[in-house]
Amino acid sequence: MNGKANVVGDRRTRPLAASRPDPLEKGAGSSLDALGAILVSHRLEPARRMTTASKPPSGQEGFFWKTKTLEEMSNAEWESLCDGCARCCLEKLEDEDTGRIYFTHVSCRLLDAGLCACKDYENRSQQVPGCVRLTPENVRTLNWLPPSCGYKLVAEGRDLYWWHPLVSGDPNTVHEAGVSVRGRVEGTEDNIADADLEDHIVQWPERLPKRARLKRRPKV
Repeated sequence: MNGKANVVGDRRTRPLAASRPDPLEKGAGSSLDALGAILVSHRLEPARRMTTASKPPSGQEGFFWKTKTLEEMSNAEWESLCDGCARCCLEKLEDEDTGRIYFTHVSCRLLDAGLCACKDYENRSQQVPGCVRLTPENVRTLNWLPPSCGYKLVAEGRDLYWWHPLVSGDPNTVHEAGVSVRGRVEGTEDNIADADLEDHIVQWPERLPKRARLKRRPKV
């Protein structure tokens, strides 16, 4: 990636590097509703305190991603938050005026699109200098992580989806749910130039299939 500006419609964009998780480093209602006053038998009853429904239990309480901060996790726990979708390994464009991120179906040259895994994970920074290593600090601020990213969800205090391997116990559920990039990568940065990336913009990396949004694993 060379940082050249690209054009999406009449907007200038710049390529963004792919990312990989890094081993952990230290580092209202209306005023009437609010009053809750009601008239019964021509007399005004005392105002009732409005209460909000309590948040239902998540079912994931007690697991390490609920009891620990990102900084408190071990290296193994941190690495396991990656759901294996490989969406973050897709080439992206950023609108220089609005900051909007556009995903493409072009991948980092180190991505094995069938396995949805890096071909040289340990040496990824040397192989691809622009590869962004995820840390507890930057996962809270990066604006191009897929909305379904396990790191992003945990950083926001949300539950992991049913298809996340930590929940399902099966690394294949990310493919079963249609979340991974398997079968959807059209090329790599080695054979598609930065200047041509705008021709490969797609929307699916920003979305989740219906079955992936379910509360539980669908029965087959």
